Amino acid sequence: MPSFNYKAYDKSGAKVEGVIEAEDRNSVFDQLSALDLIPSNINVSSERSGLFFRTKKVSLGDLELFTSELSLLLTTGVRVDKGLEIIAKTKAKPILATMLRTISKDIQNGNTLSQALRKHETVFDNLYCNLVELGESTGDLSAVFKGLAKDLKFRRELRSKVISSLTYPLVILFVCMLSVLFIFNVIIPKMADMFAQVKELPWYTELMLSISEFMQNYQVLVLLCLCVLPFLVVVSLKASTLKPIKDKVTLKLPIISSAAITLERIRFNSGLALMLKAGLSLDRALELANSSVNNTHLKPELTIARKKVKEGEKLSATLSQTEIFPPFYISLLEVGEESGDLSRVFDEIAQRSRTEFESWTGRVTALLEPLMILFMGVFVGGVVVVMLMSMISVNDVSF
Repeated sequence: MPSFNYKAYDKSGAKVEGVIEAEDRNSVFDQLSALDLIPSNINVSSERSGLFFRTKKVSLGDLELFTSELSLLLTTGVRVDKGLEIIAKTKAKPILATMLRTISKDIQNGNTLSQALRKHETVFDNLYCNLVELGESTGDLSAVFKGLAKDLKFRRELRSKVISSLTYPLVILFVCMLSVLFIFNVIIPKMADMFAQVKELPWYTELMLSISEFMQNYQVLVLLCLCVLPFLVVVSLKASTLKPIKDKVTLKLPIISSAAITLERIRFNSGLALMLKAGLSLDRALELANSSVNNTHLKPELTIARKKVKEGEKLSATLSQTEIFPPFYISLLEVGEESGDLSRVFDEIAQRSRTEFESWTGRVTALLEPLMILFMGVFVGGVVVVMLMSMISVNDVSF
């Protein structure tokens, strides 16, 4: 069923905007009239029209917005199904509004909120649903959603920082590629006549001319490869069959490995902190937190640690045998075990790991800019030097 953006006025003349699902415009008009609204403008939602601009996913920002707003509504005493309808009617995107209305209907039909959320597994992961289920059992859903919103906000802001930091290096790379294409497709072909009468050319000149000829003959193929290759790399990294290999390689790379382990530590400890605060037992919390870890080579270590804790061994001793917890964090866990406040310690570890990861991303992105400038200078400058050396060799100029 299509979605429509509408603008209308209520009886007092106040402006009302929102999204509504209907078969056609007449149905939208009837639904608005039933709500005592006078429509002024009804359009098919742009997010459902067109081929290239269709949104089929709920973004991380949408999820964080929904979670934080629902937490606020629940704190003020609004029922869950009513809160979902309020968010859907306000500033939610059509794809999110449709999902929220579906969840609200499921709740009205007798399902719990966690059961309704599990039907949308591409949006709400296992940890999210488990925490909501836990909040339902304790009667403190607003606190659970507040904690989830905090974690989602960190992830959204971090992603935004990384993307903005990578923008400049990517622009430099793009300019570098355009410069190389221009040189080999325009400049060097015009110089080819200069070398046509020379019997013996230096090897670097022949290589330069060969590359230029190849790029002219297979220009479409080269451009296609440049466009398709990044897409294929992203798809292959997301493929489930290659995930174990990717995870293993990630943990072996010198610079990437520390960041990957830090991310897994954030997921594991933030989930544990939220669940222990909600009153879940340590054994069950460890089991659910383990499901939030994405790296397939770290999961078995945490599974073994949980089994040992279940058998009576100390938590700090078992987690010290995993890659996720270095000695410093193990010492914090030992303090938490002595004080009996593990939830606070896990939250502290998650916060420190977030700061550590933000610092890592800042250093890496700051290093990328001069590296990309150096790459562009060496690559483009190298081509220019080869061109000058070729011209000198042809004219037999000596210094």
